[in-house]
Amino acid sequence: MDMHADYLAHREHGISADAVADLALLDALTGPVPLSQNKFKRRDQDLDPLLLASVAAASPTRHHYTHDFFPAVDMPKAEGSYDWTKWKGDVKHGKRLPYVSQQAPRSHRLQKENAALQPAENLPSPRERAQSSAVPAVSASAPTLPPKPELEVRCMARTRVPTPHGPVFLHLYHNNRDNKEHLALVVDPAQFEEGSSLAPPIRSRTLDAVWSENETDMDRIVRGAYTGRLGPNSRTVAPSQPAAPTSLHPALPAPLVRMHSECFTGETVGSMRCDCGEQLDEALRQMAQPITVPGVGTIPGRGVVVYMRQEGRGIGLLSKIRAYNLQDLGHDTVQANLMLGHGADERGYEVAVGIMRDLGLGGKEGQGEGMRLLTNNPDKVQALEAEGLRILERVPMVPRSWQKRVHAHAEPHIAGEDDVEEERIPGATMIGGEVTHGEDLDKYLRTKVLRMGHMLPLHHSDLDRS
Repeated sequence: MDMHADYLAHREHGISADAVADLALLDALTGPVPLSQNKFKRRDQDLDPLLLASVAAASPTRHHYTHDFFPAVDMPKAEGSYDWTKWKGDVKHGKRLPYVSQQAPRSHRLQKENAALQPAENLPSPRERAQSSAVPAVSASAPTLPPKPELEVRCMARTRVPTPHGPVFLHLYHNNRDNKEHLALVVDPAQFEEGSSLAPPIRSRTLDAVWSENETDMDRIVRGAYTGRLGPNSRTVAPSQPAAPTSLHPALPAPLVRMHSECFTGETVGSMRCDCGEQLDEALRQMAQPITVPGVGTIPGRGVVVYMRQEGRGIGLLSKIRAYNLQDLGHDTVQANLMLGHGADERGYEVAVGIMRDLGLGGKEGQGEGMRLLTNNPDKVQALEAEGLRILERVPMVPRSWQKRVHAHAEPHIAGEDDVEEERIPGATMIGGEVTHGEDLDKYLRTKVLRMGHMLPLHHSDLDRS
């Protein structure tokens, strides 16, 4: 029967049009569902029973599916979590039961946490701690830094290097303080001669020591642990133990020592902003000079240049180049370092002292020779003495340009003699044996004297410009 026939039938029985429409809607809702033409079932048609079961089984604090704040009150059949086995139809209105959470109230939990953080009885009050806030306090639970291990330096290799001032022994060192390869240039040509010498040889103890049970004589020779001159027919392995110390001749001067910091611009490029290249060459030249011992005669010169990889007084080459730009803007070398966030001098001498002790120099009485230090820097003298080195004398290093200025001021100029162009003097750096000079150098030297306390005599013209 179609909808029109139903409508006519209901009209015959006296049923209104509105009632007929309601009956049609009821028939559509309760009638059989027609088959769908879609082959696949929609995913959102009904809920997964496994999902409902898992939600119902979870903790009531995680969701609100089974929460029941007022169980068995007013409408017991509407309370989903009520135990219907206990329900009776004649239940009257009673007192509403409050919901009790499985967690304690947040205020109770915070109270317990704060109680655990209350200060102990033997600790000062907050007011007392505020009064002594200037004193840094170290927490008992704070991790303490492990102490530094004892300094270790080892000479990894040694070789002969011919220079314009004579041969030197180049030593390369490793240490446990940094990853830099510091050097030592030993001037001691007496080691090439056979037989005993008036002065003890300046040798590395760690280099001559036995490194392993399996090392061969060739291993020792390749790393430089040999004596005499090395050649195709001359290869004498050095003893692993140093010779017993002997009493030094009382008239024998202590060896010259120069603690020199690396300067790429002054030594390799030949920059005249500083006199570092000149100082390195001058130190080797002075060490190579023969030594006259009264009552004995003349012996070859002796000395050590400890070449530390501390570019730019410890700030590095990058910051040093930037500091040069600040100097061109009118700042001196100290101001430029400070403007870049560095100290005026960030060098350290702990590793240098370890190298000197490895070479048997600068020790206490009876533990090696003392030294004569080539420097103008009083802070360097104090730093080395604080590390335990025995400095017998400070030998100044006057710049060559200042030496010439003094001589020119003291002696009259003779036409024809001083005007002759001199031949280039060979040296150990880019500058060689020549004189470093220029306005930039004079400003640099004045700053070292006036700002850093270097012990150099200033010319009256320098005082006028300072």
